[in-house]
Amino acid sequence: MTVYTVHEPRPRKGSDESDPERFVFVRDGFYFWAFVLGPLWMLRHRMWLVLLGFVVVTTAVQMALTALGISTGVKLLVGLLIALLIGFEAATLRRFSLRRWRSHGVVVASDMESAERRFFDLWTAHGSQAAPAAVQSGTVVAGTPSRMPAPAQDVIGLFPEPQSRP
Repeated sequence: MTVYTVHEPRPRKGSDESDPERFVFVRDGFYFWAFVLGPLWMLRHRMWLVLLGFVVVTTAVQMALTALGISTGVKLLVGLLIALLIGFEAATLRRFSLRRWRSHGVVVASDMESAERRFFDLWTAHGSQAAPAAVQSGTVVAGTPSRMPAPAQDVIGLFPEPQSRP
């Protein structure tokens, strides 16, 4: 199962209603295209600050490696490692670019279509004007949430009740 975070943009001028067509679902995990074509992927998702930071950091690292007289093979390896880091952290970078949007929580589903269906089923069930409390608090929206019993106040750890040692 894949984890998605749900983000809603600010309403358009002259409108107080949420537009479900503009919601963004960000998948957790490795982004292949961010790894292969990082700057183009950032441009595609309109991540201007992230792209600027990427250009500054990679330029600074490559200049430092050149100043130290490091071989071309090591420079390519460092560039590959930076690209790999971008691929692994692409979802976090995308969430950073959506930081001013309203976060509606987390959905767990097998694919994007199922995630959208689960989220909007719960969203419409509670009315589209106000998001349900489970979604606003950031809890998992997929299916029925599991309920754990409240832990005892005097127990530390995973034991259900305190026991004395012999």
